[in-house]
Amino acid sequence: MNQLDALRQWTTVVADTGDFKQLSASKPQDATTNPSLILKAVQKPEYRPLLDESVKKHAGKPLDEVIDRLLVRFGTEILSIIPGRVSTEVDARLSFDTAATVARGERITALYKAEGIDTEKRLLIKVASTWEGIEAARQLEKKGIRTNLTLLFSFAQAVACGAAGVQLISPFVGRIYDWYKKSEGAKWDEAANAGANDPGVKSVRQIFEYYKANGIETEVMGASFRNVGQIKALAGCDLLTISPELLAELAASNEPLEHALDAKAAAQGKAEKIAYDEAGFRFALNEDAMATEKLAEGIRAFAADAIKLEKLMQESGR
Repeated sequence: MNQLDALRQWTTVVADTGDFKQLSASKPQDATTNPSLILKAVQKPEYRPLLDESVKKHAGKPLDEVIDRLLVRFGTEILSIIPGRVSTEVDARLSFDTAATVARGERITALYKAEGIDTEKRLLIKVASTWEGIEAARQLEKKGIRTNLTLLFSFAQAVACGAAGVQLISPFVGRIYDWYKKSEGAKWDEAANAGANDPGVKSVRQIFEYYKANGIETEVMGASFRNVGQIKALAGCDLLTISPELLAELAASNEPLEHALDAKAAAQGKAEKIAYDEAGFRFALNEDAMATEKLAEGIRAFAADAIKLEKLMQESGR
């Protein structure tokens, strides 16, 4: 049994890509996308026609709507290959606007429904884990629209997401690791901070154990991996979303894989339940320099890629 098959014993494997032609090889249950992945895909010759067709077909419509239609086009292609759910992201520029995020989530859902997709079972709307994004997710969930809270770097964000009843969270393992490695500089000891000691891995473990101990049903999906060591250290997490390159690396290895996170054991643990109001949430996030910096950086990066995607569409429509 290769490591990818071993991982599937305990964890739902999700592909982190907009390149749907790569999905057949790894056979994931679910798939996640974001603006950066879609931008990367449409710059490849085999996917550029999807962008051009979307622009031509929906000429005259607002640019933000055409982008949503392109995202849905990729999503429906992905859903024709995988058996599970696809995550489609709301424009990061709406990360601090609850009402606009709700409206965009509803529109994306409606577009999927128009394509015949059972959105309650097969779609997750990705929203940034800001206070406003979490509140938007709470409202969307009440409407039967399932959400995936992304750009999650802190325990406080996870606590608030669990309290809001969101379907799934995506703590960013690799970006947490990146921050601590950069912060330590020459003092960073790679071996000492690998595997279970990786700061990103420790963050996900804390969230996983808190959720299970308190009976919180929100799914935990580790994301943003830099190496297979991080993935192996989280074997047993509810879900892990993994790039095609790292999926291939796992599939190529027949070394034993240990069960690292155990939901049943975690459910027997004790973790005091925490509640945040808006002021408490903002202060807790502010106290976490890593999470504050990485959340802001992530929103800026996704927003920049959304702008690049808009420019490509404008050029295509000329």
